[in-house]
Amino acid sequence: MVAQGSASRASPPIFIDEVIARTPGGNPHLESCVQCGTCGGSCPSGPDMEHTPRQLFAMIEAGMKEEVLRSNTPWYCVSCYYCMVRCPQDVHITDLMYTLKRMAIREGLYHESTAADAPDFSETFIDFVENYGRSFELGLATRYHLKHHPLGAVKMAGFGLSMLRRGRMDITPKRIEGIGQLKAILSKAKELSAAADGGRL
Repeated sequence: MVAQGSASRASPPIFIDEVIARTPGGNPHLESCVQCGTCGGSCPSGPDMEHTPRQLFAMIEAGMKEEVLRSNTPWYCVSCYYCMVRCPQDVHITDLMYTLKRMAIREGLYHESTAADAPDFSETFIDFVENYGRSFELGLATRYHLKHHPLGAVKMAGFGLSMLRRGRMDITPKRIEGIGQLKAILSKAKELSAAADGGRL
């Protein structure tokens, strides 16, 4: 006869426990959310989100894993941390959004989101930061638009040329000093993230 505690440990974690466990930095206080809506009211991207952070957290508690990981909400988070500053319960909202992005990629559900091209944009941005230590706006916009919105690239060409003429945008990427140190820091961060996530994405 299997003890009740053993059976409980053998069962897969419920969604909210999985989200909490995969969020680095300790307890993100997700269960402390009181549904006040301060986060959504503070978010500059709120109007573009299919669900406010408050709604998303309620969906997580309800076990709506696929619906949450298909939502565009995490992808519209601009990491300004304003929601976290104002949250009365100290819920680590921005950190949770990063966790949901990673989970959506791992589960392959981001493809079904209305923000399905967001991971490519993020990867391009990260690629420039890892190689040069900073973003390269011309390369980022060009690569993203040519892959996902070719007509958009044509429409933006005039705007881009105007910025180049005014010296507001570089035509080639410029590497920062101490790029080796930055790469070492990023490598360690990836190592820690992989360890926290059990070696998975």
